[in-house]
Amino acid sequence: MAGPVQQEMEQLLREAFAPSRLDVINDSANHHGHAGDDGSGESHFTVVIEAEAFAGQSRLSRQRLVNKTLGDIPGERVHALAIRAFAPGEST
Repeated sequence: MAGPVQQEMEQLLREAFAPSRLDVINDSANHHGHAGDDGSGESHFTVVIEAEAFAGQSRLSRQRLVNKTLGDIPGERVHALAIRAFAPGEST
């Protein structure tokens, strides 16, 4: 079951991008005991998102859009966030 941070991330990304694909993957268990593991079980995530908004955008621009949408979550409430953002029709 998704925790509150994961649920908030999913909601924010759905509202901002209306993605055709969205996977918010909690990787925290793989980092238990490592740097950034705060014991919450929600410290490390991977986001895979496909949305029309990313068409014509560079990889860096896409990551900035996702980070901006998530507000204070990356870097403050989540230690690590990997982002794979694609436009429809691009290879995922």
